[in-house]
Amino acid sequence: MVPIRDDNPTQITPYVTYGLIIANVLVFIYQLSLSPQALDAFLETWAVVPREFTASLDGSGLAVGQDVPEWITLFSSQFLHGGFLHIIGNMWFLWIFGNNVEDRLGHIKFLIFYLACGALAALAQWFVSSGSAIPSLGASGAIAGVMGAYILRYPNVPILTLVPLGIILAPIRIPAFFFLGFWFLQQALSGFASLQTTTHPGMEMGGIAYWAHAGGFVFGAILGPLLGLFSDRYGDRP
Repeated sequence: MVPIRDDNPTQITPYVTYGLIIANVLVFIYQLSLSPQALDAFLETWAVVPREFTASLDGSGLAVGQDVPEWITLFSSQFLHGGFLHIIGNMWFLWIFGNNVEDRLGHIKFLIFYLACGALAALAQWFVSSGSAIPSLGASGAIAGVMGAYILRYPNVPILTLVPLGIILAPIRIPAFFFLGFWFLQQALSGFASLQTTTHPGMEMGGIAYWAHAGGFVFGAILGPLLGLFSDRYGDRP
């Protein structure tokens, strides 16, 4: 299922959502400018590499052979992407769902919320893959947090969605609780299935960090209300 848009207008201009999209795109353009060797080194430095993050917990605060404190990668990795489909998918979901959560939380608290969800999502992925050398990167965990907050605040908002019906994709309006709930169930089940892999236990299957997605969603559902997701900033809203 592919979301097209939600029927959920905002009362503010979501500057932070726009800014995050621009920042991600600019970093991706910079990645494209790098040679393969330079790109590998760039990702090794700024993405979360579970094995290096584990090594940094010995008290030094630095991963082996790195000059950057490893905890910084919990945030920097949120602005890195592995390809065009990766960044296009992430930015599309952020475009659809981010503005409404920013509308409820306000600009500053939304930025804090977004970065916190991304960092906690990265930790969730690290927890089940602490010995892996595969870099973990992307905005998916932070955006999953946005989706976790959205499903709580706007469960009945219609999401215009392309749904496969045989060999065609039909545009159908689906309540947010169904679309996002189905998405979360997919990530959670795939995360549990990934625990059965033998090559890198707990790591993503097919390059997808399922535990970061599921973890980010849960953390978003927790942090959103704590930061004012249900505040009456604009009176009664859907």
